[in-house]
Amino acid sequence: MADKLRTQQELERLQAKYVGTGHPDTTSWEWKTNIHRDTYSSIAGHPPLLSYIALAENEPVAKVRSRMIRKMLQPVGPPPPREGDEIFVPPRQNGS
Repeated sequence: MADKLRTQQELERLQAKYVGTGHPDTTSWEWKTNIHRDTYSSIAGHPPLLSYIALAENEPVAKVRSRMIRKMLQPVGPPPPREGDEIFVPPRQNGS
């Protein structure tokens, strides 16, 4: 039983230390966003990998780097609506 508790405590410590590892309340959208952002930042931050992708896509390295950085904003789309959030739909105006 002590091993199980120690393992759980170690997992919680790692999750608190590293943001991308998640926690019990992490949604799938947050997890996917973290994974995609890590991937894009790794590609943009490693020149050999960036050069490889630029060569494969026949694009300049600077253009590929800027595209990877832009993709980090919302890599998997906008966040899903939270429970209790209401979606505002503006009323239609008559053409009179």
